[in-house]
Amino acid sequence: MIRITLIFAALYGGLAVCLGAFGAHALSSHLSKKMQDVWHTAEQYQFYHALALLALGVLMRTGFTGAAMSTAAWCFIAGTFIFSGSLYLLAGSGVRILGAITPIGGVLLIVGWVALLIGVWRASS
Repeated sequence: MIRITLIFAALYGGLAVCLGAFGAHALSSHLSKKMQDVWHTAEQYQFYHALALLALGVLMRTGFTGAAMSTAAWCFIAGTFIFSGSLYLLAGSGVRILGAITPIGGVLLIVGWVALLIGVWRASS
């Protein structure tokens, strides 16, 4: 699980930089201000959770293990994909129904943070 967590940290971090540059340069003249904001939100959350996955992988490597830590990793991985992915698609396509998927990703991200809290709490007790 540690390796998968760190692989997704690197993947999501690198993609966040690439998609941020793409949005700022290639798409800026094609997107409305509102859709640029949506794109920016997607890249911010993706980058934040890439860093969270990196920290989580390091914690797991130093002995913070268990079901809660694995749950946190999977929730961050899936939540980032769904949350940011749906926002990228919404901004790029303008298909509003995609916004209905975004909260599912948000809930997974919240569950991931709660699982991280539980995992750290249990490991430090």
